[in-house]
Amino acid sequence: MSNSPFTIEHHQAKRCDIFTPHGRIDSSTAPQLEEALKSVIEAGRYNIVVNLSDVSFLSSAALRVLVSAAQQCRKLGRGGDVYLAEVPEQLKEVFDLTGLDHLFKFFETDAEAAGSF
Repeated sequence: MSNSPFTIEHHQAKRCDIFTPHGRIDSSTAPQLEEALKSVIEAGRYNIVVNLSDVSFLSSAALRVLVSAAQQCRKLGRGGDVYLAEVPEQLKEVFDLTGLDHLFKFFETDAEAAGSF
């Protein structure tokens, strides 16, 4: 996967926007994720699910993007938030070790996360 290009799939569901990044999210790719999330927030959509099932690495830049988006959604939208779905165990450990696990709700599936909005 390290040689695969970073891509982000986006699907606008009934209750939320679902993003599925593929590859590593590091200092060179985090701006792409930031721009994708920012575009829906600026469009007035504050319910976001990020599916991390196909992400192999999260850098501090990636964590900053996710925290910033969650803060914006919570501030601007009534009940808005960023939920994380299908988080691999090694990435869940990153959230635990950095103390950011309490800032996010984690879900087994996109559908479960979307249904929580």
